[in-house]
Amino acid sequence: MKTVNVSLVGVGGQGIILTADILAKTAAIAGYEVKKSEIHGMSQRGGSVSSQVRFGSSVASPIIQEGTADILVSFDKLEAVRSSGVLAKTGTALVNDLYLTPVTVSSGQQPDVVDLDGKVKKCFKKLILVDAMKIATEEVGNARTMNMVLAGALSAHCPFKEELWLQAMAEMLTGPKAKLLEVNKKAFLLGRAAAQA
Repeated sequence: MKTVNVSLVGVGGQGIILTADILAKTAAIAGYEVKKSEIHGMSQRGGSVSSQVRFGSSVASPIIQEGTADILVSFDKLEAVRSSGVLAKTGTALVNDLYLTPVTVSSGQQPDVVDLDGKVKKCFKKLILVDAMKIATEEVGNARTMNMVLAGALSAHCPFKEELWLQAMAEMLTGPKAKLLEVNKKAFLLGRAAAQA
């Protein structure tokens, strides 16, 4: 199997690293070689966070070169535009329909972004918008599960069976986190359904 490149981007505190870890774990359970890299930036202050996961029969490097990602998962529309260069021309952008006002904008250091929706549509030929925050808050009842909604949406575009994803989640959410498994499973399945609709 050729190497599949998945780049996940967003801002600190959105659960990007956990989502990338679950993808990597799922690929490993499926028997693929997996490599992963992360860039945290000023993640604790709402800065950009990026995680890259590569899986396939044989993976040489953990780094995805510009213009070669098969899937770009963005937890925020602005980060999608900022990271659009990593996606291959034939790649799919899976974008959370959410805009978090950057600190530099809210503090008056920079002007707000004009026509962000138009920019997102212009950047990507294959675009899937998922309102993960709405699903997390209204259908799951927990805004903190937004990342699992996006993980579910991503799963609909990866070559792994649903049960492998759920196994990976169960293996990652252990100890005190085990109590969060059921609500995260619900979010995951709703996200998967939303991306398939």
